[in-house]
Amino acid sequence: MQVTRIKLKNWRNFRVFDAPMRDVTYILGPNASGKSNLLDVFRFLRDVSKPAGGGLQAAVLGRGGISKLRCLHARRDPEVCIEVELSDSPDDEVPKWRYVLGFKSEGKGAQRILVSKEEVWREGKQLFSRPDKDDNKDSVLLTQTRLEQIAANAEFRELAEFFGSITYLHLVPQLLKFADQLGGRPLENDPFGQSFLERISKTTERVRNTRLKKIGEALTLAVPQFKELRFVKDDSGHPHLEALYSHHRPNAGWQSEEHFSDGTLRLLGLLWALLDGSSMLLLEEPEISLNDAVVKEIPLIIQRLQKNRKPKRQVLISTHSEALLSNPGIDGRGVLLLEATADGSIGRTLKEDEASALEAGLSVAEVVLPKTRPSSVNQLGLWE
Repeated sequence: MQVTRIKLKNWRNFRVFDAPMRDVTYILGPNASGKSNLLDVFRFLRDVSKPAGGGLQAAVLGRGGISKLRCLHARRDPEVCIEVELSDSPDDEVPKWRYVLGFKSEGKGAQRILVSKEEVWREGKQLFSRPDKDDNKDSVLLTQTRLEQIAANAEFRELAEFFGSITYLHLVPQLLKFADQLGGRPLENDPFGQSFLERISKTTERVRNTRLKKIGEALTLAVPQFKELRFVKDDSGHPHLEALYSHHRPNAGWQSEEHFSDGTLRLLGLLWALLDGSSMLLLEEPEISLNDAVVKEIPLIIQRLQKNRKPKRQVLISTHSEALLSNPGIDGRGVLLLEATADGSIGRTLKEDEASALEAGLSVAEVVLPKTRPSSVNQLGLWE
């Protein structure tokens, strides 16, 4: 199952947004156009779906409150609304599921958030619509979505489990290298890599060894002098990754992750994430710290892993990398271009002439990426 369409109202810098999604979607746009904010919609739904430690109130509060979520271009309408369609195929005429969530603050200056709208549709049939008569009798019920309530989501738990399993990765190498000095490693929904080694440790030994062997083979192709990768625990029981490199001294030994280059750690994290699980995967600027020659192969790596995976894993990628987008294997139907306007950001798929240019052999980097370029960027070099 995959998200086939997303509609937003008053979400961050999107006053109105409506766009289709594919099994692999590339999200392009200039700085401040909303690439990260669009990915955060799915993280938000994941956080709402968690029955323990999550829910609507925590998801909004964790983002600084509704004033930080509501679009600055929202004038008289205070409601924030998210609508998601999901199907087994993007070509299905009627979505398998449709989930609608609207919410707003209880009143001006109020901290508590109330559900203003919640609907679930299954294959065109509405299962419920809120607020309902029970909500009208007891407004406290509107502080929770049914999505987050195990006792209330039995009919659509598949939907709650889908949202709850969404994975986001934006591994920051320094957080992994210096996790102990920075004060511990959070274990749950950590997108930045502090808990990366613990996640590897919690994988069964057979699966872990298989994945690390496969990743090691990739690293030998991308990292000079790299020979082998292994997982170990130190005397205190803390997990570590170690790498063996070719060296002029035969007994130079193994190096732990704190000595890995940033690029090696980023690539390692990316490959592990692609192999780990079948849920929707959100990748934010995977090109950071990587050599362009490696970055260019990322779309092909995803394609090959998708080909052998049943069902396919949906991947959403935000990027502005010319190297990544120069890969000729990118499906133009999966390119989503964000544009900043005076009335908030909007999103669109490729126009007919753009799609034709890709079919003629040009790359997304040549056809679409120039349209994300700020119009006055050349004047930046004149700034003093």
